[in-house]
Amino acid sequence: MTTEQLSAPDAPVLHHRDARGVHTLTLNDPASFNTLSEAVMGLLQQALQRVADDEQARVVVLAAAGKAFCAGHNLKEMRAQPQLAYYQQLFAQCSRMMLSIQNLPVPVIARVQGIATAAGCQLVAQCDLAVAVNTARFGVNGIDVGLFCATPSVPLSRNIGAKQAMEMLLTGEFLDAHQAQQQGLVNRVTPSEGLDTEVERLVTAVLSKPREAVRMGKALFYQQREMGLEAAYQLAGQTMACNMAHPVAQEGVQAFIEKRKPQWP
Repeated sequence: MTTEQLSAPDAPVLHHRDARGVHTLTLNDPASFNTLSEAVMGLLQQALQRVADDEQARVVVLAAAGKAFCAGHNLKEMRAQPQLAYYQQLFAQCSRMMLSIQNLPVPVIARVQGIATAAGCQLVAQCDLAVAVNTARFGVNGIDVGLFCATPSVPLSRNIGAKQAMEMLLTGEFLDAHQAQQQGLVNRVTPSEGLDTEVERLVTAVLSKPREAVRMGKALFYQQREMGLEAAYQLAGQTMACNMAHPVAQEGVQAFIEKRKPQWP
């Protein structure tokens, strides 16, 4: 399968796109355990924008090189500039990048090959789907250095239960991969040799569905989650009506009636 390289081969964030429209973004600074420095967050933001601009994009896989998936923010960089204004700018930059993942019209799958801590755990929680190796660990342990993981708590508390999230945030204790799956932080857990196979299974499943329905569904899922029940049903009903009126659903329903595979337009 042909793959287009959209970044320098030694960049801190690698970006590849294959012929199917699958974008792979790889954190590529294993020496720092793939910390989210200002530069790395900027490169991730640029890569996510390239995906958003690609009308043929179908899926994003967010991966990492080395032993760690992501160790969170770069604490040395943060300590070097002890000003409130700098910290406000830094966390605003991170929040914009995290929201860009949610705002993409295609699913984002975290490929977690190692430990994910603080903003690294936040990154996993922010993705739509996640596959982890069975040796991965997840923590929001900023509290260990006196820093409550406030921004990681936003997607974490939308992935797992409130009591479980607060325990992680207040104690700094970690979940192992199977605990993370049981509590809803990751979808699938696999031995390391099966990681790419499990990720590809999810990719293939998404690719088999019409892009338009996936796009509408992802947007609706996150919008309704923040609404009251009545407003959520109103938005969901409107989304379903628009989806049903779209040619992809018309063809899908007709194919079901005729007992054949759909031919997506």
